[in-house]
Amino acid sequence: GPEMPLFSVPKEVAVGTAMLGVAFATGMLAGKRRPPAPTRGGGCALLVIIGKSGPLWQYILDHSLREHPILKKLRLLTADHPWSKMMVSCDQAQLMANLVKLIKAKKVIEIGVFTGYNTLNMALVLPDNGRVIACDINEDYVKIGKPLWKEAGVEHKIDLRIKPAIQTLDELLASGEAETFDFAFIDADKESCNEYYEKCLRLIKKGGIIAIDNVLWSGRVLKPRKDDLATQSIHHLNEKLLRDARVNISMLPMGDGVTLAFKL
Repeated sequence: GPEMPLFSVPKEVAVGTAMLGVAFATGMLAGKRRPPAPTRGGGCALLVIIGKSGPLWQYILDHSLREHPILKKLRLLTADHPWSKMMVSCDQAQLMANLVKLIKAKKVIEIGVFTGYNTLNMALVLPDNGRVIACDINEDYVKIGKPLWKEAGVEHKIDLRIKPAIQTLDELLASGEAETFDFAFIDADKESCNEYYEKCLRLIKKGGIIAIDNVLWSGRVLKPRKDDLATQSIHHLNEKLLRDARVNISMLPMGDGVTLAFKL
């Protein structure tokens, strides 16, 4: 494919990045008079320095992001959508694509497609015989991205399934596809995140990666309300993953928080 040029993300269109960027930091600091004391590694201090949509955050975007021109086109189209905040941050999508390429993935599962920005990003780096099983229940959102999948020449790599993701995952397991997938990205309804994780763990090969999005949930995981099932579900999965001997994990302060689980 064409070389992906470096680009600068204007603040007004950095959808999913400037808006979500370090949204979790806002949640961490909410209600506190002072930022947390810096740790020896300076981690907490760095979050405060970067700030939401601050100049240092913009510097990170300007000096790390590369975006295929059709990806940029889809990002700008998504920016006009009323639910644009649901889009995966573009720096995070770039990391997902880099991981897919790093492990030489051929089979990928995506749970939660929205307009298909992350889907396109992964499809662009898959080999010609690679496949993304893209799961969503809303075809209206996906219609925004589908023409651009075709324009990018990767439509044949994307197997879109418009039905509840649990149903698709069960169908894949029933058809004997357990331990045949290389990578999974989970970004759908949070109440079902544990069930998605368990089924993906069965479908992923040893050495494969499961990426779980929104694990910080704008900081709400710090004090989950009893009536907030989404936050409760995310928090419980976060606690479970910490102790899950089936995987190694890294929780990254990127976007709204993403945990990478590496299947052992």
